[in-house]
Amino acid sequence: MDAHRLNEVWERITAAAARVGRPPGEITLVAVSKTAGPDGLAGVYRAGQRHFGENRAAPFVERAAALPPDACWHFIGRLQGNKVARVRPVTHLLHSLDRVELARYWVKGPGRPPPVLVQVNVAGEAAKGGVRPAEVEALVEAACGLGIPVRGLMTIPPLPGGPEDSRPHFRALAGLRDRLAGRWPGLTELSMGMTEDYEVAVEEGATLLRVGRAIFGPFPESRERG
Repeated sequence: MDAHRLNEVWERITAAAARVGRPPGEITLVAVSKTAGPDGLAGVYRAGQRHFGENRAAPFVERAAALPPDACWHFIGRLQGNKVARVRPVTHLLHSLDRVELARYWVKGPGRPPPVLVQVNVAGEAAKGGVRPAEVEALVEAACGLGIPVRGLMTIPPLPGGPEDSRPHFRALAGLRDRLAGRWPGLTELSMGMTEDYEVAVEEGATLLRVGRAIFGPFPESRERG
C-alpha cells in the first residue's frame, strides 16, 4: 500500500533528522511518481502528500492535471528548451537548471518565472546532467541576472553501493551552497537524496528529498534511481 510506504519514509526521515538535531518540518518530501498509476498517485495524495515530482515533460503535465490544485509539482529531470512552455505553467520548483540557454527559455512567458535550483554534477560523471562545481557561481549569477529566483542546488550522486557512498557528495553540495549563500542569501535549498540514500541526505542537510520507489514500489527500469 503506497500510503503505508509513505508513512514509513516519513518515520525514517524523522529518525534521521533527530540524529543530527534537525526539525523534520524543515524537510520537504517530493514523491517522484514516474510510472506510478493513477490510483497510487491519488492514494498518496489522500494520505497527505502534497509535493510530487516528475522527470519527463509529458507525464509531468498530465499528472499535474490529475490531482487537485493544492498539489505542488517539481520538475526534476533534464529539460529541453522546446518543452519549457508546457512545463513552466505548472511548475512549483525546477530542480534541474543546468545551462544558461535553459535559463533564457525559462524567463519567457507570463508573470515571474517559477523558482529554480541549479543542478550540480558533483562527481563529474560524463553521463549525468548538471554543471561542474567550478561553474555553479557563473550560472547562478546569470540566472539571477535574468530575474529567475534561484533557491539552491541539486545533485544526483553516483549510484551508491550503500547509503554511505553518497555522503561525501552530499557534504560537498552543502559546502558549495554555504559558500554561495554568502553572496546570495536566498540560496537555502538542497535537493539531494533518493530511495537509496535519503536518510544520509537528511543527516547532511537536505531540505528536499526526491523519493520514488520507497513510496510507490519498484520502477520497471531496474537500474533507474528514484
